[in-house]
Amino acid sequence: MIFNEITPIRHILSPDFADYKIVTVAGWVRSVRKGKQFSFVAMNDGTTQENFQIVVDQKVSNYEEVSSLLLGSSVQFKGQLVKSQGKGQAVEMQAMEAKVICRTTEEYPLQKKSTSYEYLREVAHLRPRTQTFGAVFRLRSILSFATHEFFTKRGFYYLNSPIITAVDAEGAGEMFNVTTLDLNKLPTTEGRIDYSKDYFGKKTNLTVSGQLAGECFAMGLGKVYTFGPTFRSENSNTARHLAEFWMIEPEVSFADLDDMADLGSAYVKYLITAALTHGQKEMEFLDKLAKEQGENLLSNLELVRDREFVRITYTDAVEIIKKSGAKFEYPCDWGLELQTEHEKYLTDVHFKGPVIVTDYPKHCKAFYMKQNPDGKTVRAMDILVPGVGEIIGGSQREDDFQKLMTRVDELKMNKEALWWYFDLRRFGSVPHAGFGLGLERAVMYITGMKNIRDVIPFPRTPKSADF
Repeated sequence: MIFNEITPIRHILSPDFADYKIVTVAGWVRSVRKGKQFSFVAMNDGTTQENFQIVVDQKVSNYEEVSSLLLGSSVQFKGQLVKSQGKGQAVEMQAMEAKVICRTTEEYPLQKKSTSYEYLREVAHLRPRTQTFGAVFRLRSILSFATHEFFTKRGFYYLNSPIITAVDAEGAGEMFNVTTLDLNKLPTTEGRIDYSKDYFGKKTNLTVSGQLAGECFAMGLGKVYTFGPTFRSENSNTARHLAEFWMIEPEVSFADLDDMADLGSAYVKYLITAALTHGQKEMEFLDKLAKEQGENLLSNLELVRDREFVRITYTDAVEIIKKSGAKFEYPCDWGLELQTEHEKYLTDVHFKGPVIVTDYPKHCKAFYMKQNPDGKTVRAMDILVPGVGEIIGGSQREDDFQKLMTRVDELKMNKEALWWYFDLRRFGSVPHAGFGLGLERAVMYITGMKNIRDVIPFPRTPKSADF
């Protein structure tokens, strides 16, 4: 089998790999420096940020073919590992055999010249071969694994919540419908679509959150987390919005908002540590890109990793912003949502570090949040980090059945669809809390990428569902 014969370049370039033996590598050409007697081929197999140098000479039977390869061609080499004579890496290969698997032509969309991220989204099937996107998506994998590791170490159970649902967890109504009905011949009753004829016998949608399912299982398993795709049909084309994205949502029984603030800040620190530890080369590369834009990615992340998260109430936050004298595009008054520019003022200017804002006005938040005695605010929180603003949103859930039902009545919600959710408050209710973190927002923050479309393999946005 070919796979078992190939040594990953990541292993060869590892400090622990000091065995100068004959190995086989396979990957894609990054560059070729051709000479009459010998050539240098830089290749990458996707396992590492670093390219691997192959020295090819006339002893290789197909030297002319190999030395004429263009960027992106796939090739397999067998050769002797030797100490590198050049700078940048300790080891290189002296090729003995070469097998060209697939030659590219000059029509190959990725060329040596600098290519814009906008263009690379048009060829998203090829962008993992670039240094930047190779780094981003290896780090996305590292952060995903770190997520499972973080919660498993703390006694959480991983829950697969449903993707198809009949419930709008957020109450925003921005949901994608799921149907098998013939859209050209919809069944109607009294002028309205008759969903009883649909596959599930009722109107169903793609989920916006796994939270409600998480609450159910936290009431039996104690601590759970969901990690899966969620969907919003919001018609937004900003650099921070997607129609399809991945959410991590822990839910904990016998817990309050302070517990979630502790858990959330520890989780953010854990993700940063994982990236800096297991993606060191990728982070160094991305830090270099950030410095070209006048930013210090690594030092900013280290600050958050090492700093205590300041905790203030929403009321205090509004007062700080109003007294700042700074000019903002959006107004900041009690009762209004904090905008990203307000959040960044708190983190980047006032506190110069991460901040947790708690106790928001109840009319700004979802129906399920724990109501404070003042009747005006709820036990909600946002965790804010410098340069980004909100990265985590969470709350303590309302565990009092009567208070929850009163709030549902105030919002004129459909009670029938949530009968099972209300049962959680009728049968063995306990204090419980949770939060949500969008994986793409976290990857953006840690990699320094500025557009959320560049941290998910194939972005789904309005008018765009390619690949």
